[in-house]
Amino acid sequence: MSIWAIIPVKPLSRAKSRLADVLAPHEREVLAETLFRRVVTVVKSVPAIAGTLVISRDTRVLSIARDLGVNTVQESGTPELNNALMRATQVVKGWRGEAVLVLPADLPLVAAEDVMEIIALGKEDMSVVIATDYHQDGTNAMLTRPPGLIPYAYGAGSFERHMKLAQEVGADVTVYRSERLALDIDTPADLEDYYRLTGVNRGQLFPTGTPLGE
Repeated sequence: MSIWAIIPVKPLSRAKSRLADVLAPHEREVLAETLFRRVVTVVKSVPAIAGTLVISRDTRVLSIARDLGVNTVQESGTPELNNALMRATQVVKGWRGEAVLVLPADLPLVAAEDVMEIIALGKEDMSVVIATDYHQDGTNAMLTRPPGLIPYAYGAGSFERHMKLAQEVGADVTVYRSERLALDIDTPADLEDYYRLTGVNRGQLFPTGTPLGE
């Protein structure tokens, strides 16, 4: 079975805007790149993943992705996540992919075990497996088999929308619960959770960083 991971990535210079009160611009870029590299590395370690496709309009992101040995698609037109994901999914379908796993680029705790368990849960045709966040609001991972089974509906409240869309097409829907996948870093509180859960402190993450405001 041919399963592809799709990782959408915002331009690093515009990443993590909600952390502007606690991180300087270059620190937000460092954080976004660090998380992105980690997600790609984890996905690449899973033998069941046939390939990884990164989609972004940021040429630096695409260069990093190619250096990490994964495929890329450059996003064009008006920035819109759902359209970009559908474009990437069509590319995977053209490569005869049988399923796609969409993962955000900002999951600091994602592990290979999570990816493998999601794949195992979505092994049958007409399957959708969804992992949400701590608030059961967003979609922090989603596997669809076959690719394009449902339209993408990312944004606030996407978990419920994706569940409804999957049910409407008669898919076998499974919610994957994972403490690791429940954390994404969008807010200062998320960042504090990351520090607490990993034991990493600000000085380790940004060893050459300039204090905010300087």
